[in-house]
Amino acid sequence: MGAPAQSVPRGGITLLLCFLIALLEGFDIQAIGVAAPYLIPQLGLTPGQAGVVFGAGMAGLVLGAFTGGWLADRMGRKGLLMVCVAIFGLFTLATLVATGPVSLGVFRLFAGAGMGAAMPSLVAVALEIAPPERRTRTITLMFSGMPAGGALAALFAAGLLEQYGWHSIFLAGGVLPLLLLPAMWKLMPDSRVVHASLAERPGAVKALFGEGRLLITLLAWFTFGMTLLVLYLLLNWLPSLVAAKGLGGVGGAGAAFAFNAGSIVGALGIGFLVDRLGPRIPIIAAYPCLALAMFGLAGAENLVPVLVLAGLAGFFLLGAQYSLYGIIPLYYPGVVRGLATGASIAVGRLGSIAGPLVAGHLLGQGWGPAGVAMAMVPVVLAAGVSAAVMTIRGRYVDNG
Repeated sequence: MGAPAQSVPRGGITLLLCFLIALLEGFDIQAIGVAAPYLIPQLGLTPGQAGVVFGAGMAGLVLGAFTGGWLADRMGRKGLLMVCVAIFGLFTLATLVATGPVSLGVFRLFAGAGMGAAMPSLVAVALEIAPPERRTRTITLMFSGMPAGGALAALFAAGLLEQYGWHSIFLAGGVLPLLLLPAMWKLMPDSRVVHASLAERPGAVKALFGEGRLLITLLAWFTFGMTLLVLYLLLNWLPSLVAAKGLGGVGGAGAAFAFNAGSIVGALGIGFLVDRLGPRIPIIAAYPCLALAMFGLAGAENLVPVLVLAGLAGFFLLGAQYSLYGIIPLYYPGVVRGLATGASIAVGRLGSIAGPLVAGHLLGQGWGPAGVAMAMVPVVLAAGVSAAVMTIRGRYVDNG
């Protein structure tokens, strides 16, 4: 009689810890961007070197997601999460002693790997602590920490960066993960399923593509890749695109804030609908709504419509993306969900690398802000078709 009463607060504490880890990842992703105007001249980086440094962090996220998913199914979610958080914190702190592009790139690579490897375990832990009727809501609530962390980094930069220098944001971003470790050790339970059936665990190829999962896996990868291409294009370029409409830097910052605020609301709202209605209707509806928001954003010229449409874009884009984190693992057996989640996240991160490059290329070709936004409409619709087929064809493997 006593155990169930204790499981609720323990689950709530675990969810809070996972939320804080996601928040710190969002903080770090935004930190490198807001620190760049100070960091680049102080270290004497050329634009090409700065691009390589930023790319190293994203490459680390890709590698980490692939390896982290595989390891999570073997060494336990809690142990791996603690290792990942420690690596992330230590190499973020190491950024403070970077002296040039090589050392900075190496530190960003390993910090990114720590963050990337943590992501599949966060999904797995959230799935394990959530009751079946609240799975998607739990995951979207956890991952709403990422835009919240991005907003905190922007506030930190606005209030403290000029006074204390670029080192301060990486000091905060490195110390805070390390402070989480004692709480994780004491309060976070280990996986319920990770150690089961080790002798019968399928190989990676069979786990991802066997037993009729080839189509689901390919659709999941394509959906993640296209969705994150649009997401990271907007994260990197939205303020510049809005400013180029003649609305200035304040308009660009406002659009970025509206996008992040809409993201949090969308993650919680669409996650709630997925739990109540199943994944098909909310996910299938989100993508055409996102396409309409992008279409409207391309033509909007005044500040209020731009802010509203940026918020709607964040609502539908992150609402769909974070809900997919909760849906896709359930198409796989419990003992390989870490691998399946990590592979999908890693492929999606390839899209996140492509997004800013696509925007830069289109702007270089003279497309302008409206043209870049319009170019994303067919990308969104393609992701929507893929997500529709996946949710219609996919069947949950509800065994842990």
